[in-house]
Amino acid sequence: MANDDGWPGRVNALGGFIRAQRQMANLSLREMASMTRVSNAYLSQVERGLHQPSLKVLHSIADALHLNADELLKQAGWGGDPEGAQPEDPTPRMCTVEEAVRAETRLTNEQKAAIIGVYRSFLST
Repeated sequence: MANDDGWPGRVNALGGFIRAQRQMANLSLREMASMTRVSNAYLSQVERGLHQPSLKVLHSIADALHLNADELLKQAGWGGDPEGAQPEDPTPRMCTVEEAVRAETRLTNEQKAAIIGVYRSFLST
């Protein structure tokens, strides 16, 4: 039987990552709930690690945060390959500008949010 001791930690890591990304995107919990069509209470539970979101909810959250759902899971520490998984395509995938900014460890969350905000402002003009 598999050891489940790490499961609560992974759910907490996922929730913390989602909260950080929401805050960097300057979205309130209410705004994100509206974008994802998920209740405020449920999103709050997900961010606090009290509930594991379904795949459908996870995709909605990723879309609202302009993230790839797989990338969201990897960033939260869920990126391990299951045994027997097929190797990924060896062709390197280009990351988005926002993914690159979020991955930069030398910037604070506030700096990342500012850069992403400026980037998005250029796209909307």
